[in-house]
Amino acid sequence: MSDARARPKPIALAVSLVVLGAFGLLAAWELSVEKVLVLMDPSHVPNCNVGVLVGCSTNLASWQGSVFGFPNPFVGMMAWPVVITIGMALLAGATFSRWFWIAFNVGVAGALVFVGWLIYQSIYVLDVLCPWCMLTWAVTIPTFWLVTLHNLRSGNLPASVRVRRLAGAWYGWIPVITVVCYAVVILLAQAQMNAIPRVLIDLQNAWR
Repeated sequence: MSDARARPKPIALAVSLVVLGAFGLLAAWELSVEKVLVLMDPSHVPNCNVGVLVGCSTNLASWQGSVFGFPNPFVGMMAWPVVITIGMALLAGATFSRWFWIAFNVGVAGALVFVGWLIYQSIYVLDVLCPWCMLTWAVTIPTFWLVTLHNLRSGNLPASVRVRRLAGAWYGWIPVITVVCYAVVILLAQAQMNAIPRVLIDLQNAWR
């Protein structure tokens, strides 16, 4: 029996990729639909517009919302199905070459950098929090940590034995690491935008 066949399925990684990918695809789909509806009818008000601080219109209308010359959510419509497919393939027992894992890691790292830039733009430039954008942020962060730590501990990424052991030890702490990353974003938003009370006011007004 080969090493590839003897290696146990990374069930936790696979399920996580499917679930995170599904939520990412949902966010991309909703934003894409709203962008198309706005293009068809400029007076259309996106259903994600909750209030002054929480809404999608500002992001969709800004140049930051179409960095590559087309709406950013279209990128998610292409990328998240790939994440879901990889997760499903792992559940089915598929194995991938080292170059594939490295390429996948480069992709999720690029996604994290892009999301980090979008977070900065939302908090420090646009002064608005888009609900579906935040869902994208929320799933991109753990996706990066899952893939990166998996690749480090599995030896797909070049690293010393000590780093591989640390990655293996940290892998079980990904939920905590993710929450810490969320907390950093929340603190930045609160410090710059006074976000928490403003979000609560928007939600209160939305329920009236």
